[in-house]
Amino acid sequence: MYDHYKLLGERSVFAHGVHLCDDECARLAETGSAVAFCPTSNLFLGSGLFNLPMAEKHKLNVGLGTDVGGGTSFSLLQTLNEAYKVMQLQGARLSPFKSLYLATLGGARALRLEDRIGTLQPGTDADFLVLDYNATPLLSYRLKQANNIAETLFVLMTLGDDRTILQTYAAGKLVHQR
Repeated sequence: MYDHYKLLGERSVFAHGVHLCDDECARLAETGSAVAFCPTSNLFLGSGLFNLPMAEKHKLNVGLGTDVGGGTSFSLLQTLNEAYKVMQLQGARLSPFKSLYLATLGGARALRLEDRIGTLQPGTDADFLVLDYNATPLLSYRLKQANNIAETLFVLMTLGDDRTILQTYAAGKLVHQR
């Protein structure tokens, strides 16, 4: 129906995508459309699991979404935790680096704003968080066991939450500090 009414295109971001078939994924990718992967709401509602490997096979733009309507949190860290679980349930792996991509540049590309947000490249808006590695005793303990950046990211994405955010910067300016 969306295709019939010419609603597919580079400015189209479809939430969830839990019922997409292979052909639909291919068509979305072909038109430059994107999908917001919303694992917290999908798990809360029991509506299905997004097939990220299928989307990647078709080079579909995918970003991470929190979904205020059916989700349980605005926290991208908690959403990354749920995304990891969704992939585990499907027998697929979600690497810490892919997770970081989905939460940053993947979302920016889905919105066609990658020239402004999603990276710390010179000339971009410099929206970023400063995280507190000692926010909780468990987080601190697990991070001390991390041997490399991948392990550090994994701990942050599985144990991090709103308490982990120490500072928030928007357009390079401090806008919130705990």
